[in-house]
Amino acid sequence: MKLAKKDWFFIVIIVVVVGVFWAISGEVRTKKVPLDTNHKRFYDAFAQGAGKLDLDRQCVGCHHEKPGGIPFPKNHPVKPADGPMRCLFCHKFK
Repeated sequence: MKLAKKDWFFIVIIVVVVGVFWAISGEVRTKKVPLDTNHKRFYDAFAQGAGKLDLDRQCVGCHHEKPGGIPFPKNHPVKPADGPMRCLFCHKFK
């Protein structure tokens, strides 16, 4: 079976699309949730079946901009005004 010109064009397009997806995918650049005494309860709760949205609600107990809180880096996205914090959407467990 001989491949026609349009078949080769289709193969090239598929290779280019797969190549682009492979090139833009890479290692996650966000920090992972530290496995320390402060965050161990989150790891334990997640292992026992707690949902990420439920755990996200507890992050603001320590991570906030008020005095005594752990501030976010200057380039960190702000919390959406009409929605919950989605910390574990970007920050993954180890």
